[in-house]
Amino acid sequence: MALNSSSYYSSRSCSISTQFRKNPANPHSVSPRSAYFGLTSSSSSMNSDDTSKPSLSVSADSSSAPKARFVARRTESVSVRPLERPLLEYMSLPASQYSVLDAQRIERIDDKTFRCYVYKFKFFAFEVCPVLLVRVEEQPNGCSINLLSCKLEGSPIVVAQNNKFEASMVNQISCDTNNQSNSSLQKLTSDTVIEVSIEIPFPFQAIPIGTIESSGTQVLEQILKIMLPRFMAQLVKDYEAWASGDTSRQPLGNGGI
Repeated sequence: MALNSSSYYSSRSCSISTQFRKNPANPHSVSPRSAYFGLTSSSSSMNSDDTSKPSLSVSADSSSAPKARFVARRTESVSVRPLERPLLEYMSLPASQYSVLDAQRIERIDDKTFRCYVYKFKFFAFEVCPVLLVRVEEQPNGCSINLLSCKLEGSPIVVAQNNKFEASMVNQISCDTNNQSNSSLQKLTSDTVIEVSIEIPFPFQAIPIGTIESSGTQVLEQILKIMLPRFMAQLVKDYEAWASGDTSRQPLGNGGI
């Protein structure tokens, strides 16, 4: 299976705004079924020590500076035609058998932890490139992908915010298990929620907080709008390859959108 960005269902959940696939033949291969992920929180550089932290959000030192809050949520569903090997079996693979769908964007840290390089985007003319550390938790019908930490790269003013924000992200991926025997199609769903709270840098404090929050929320929504459909398409292709007995588990992505 794969990682992705997301959330909450009656079906099997599995979350990832990142992209990872399960690889029963090669547990450490890199291929995506990954959640698609969202933006995350936090500060200093990430290393293997971060993987032991169970919290889903990371906070930085607070100050008297005003803060802005961005929240975005998106649900993406696709119809999947079941093959000889059931979709539910694919969704039930342990995280240790995931492989990333895009080797240029995802790297495995351990059996359940992945580092994800989000696409660069502009915010008020400044370049932002989040690097996320996420952890996958298996659930009955899928998985949940949770943010452990986030490091911001890009313009100098962006990098300077690494100690001045907190963020959380949950991406739940689920498989609809209702009436499997009576339907030729099943639904695969990714539900992602991202929340970011950041101190407003001094050069922006003259701008109304509402304007900053509206712009930030629009940026997060646009990221999810672009990435989730791509992730879900890759997830379906990965399932089809797995169901056909393909043991190569080659990454389907090439780093592009």
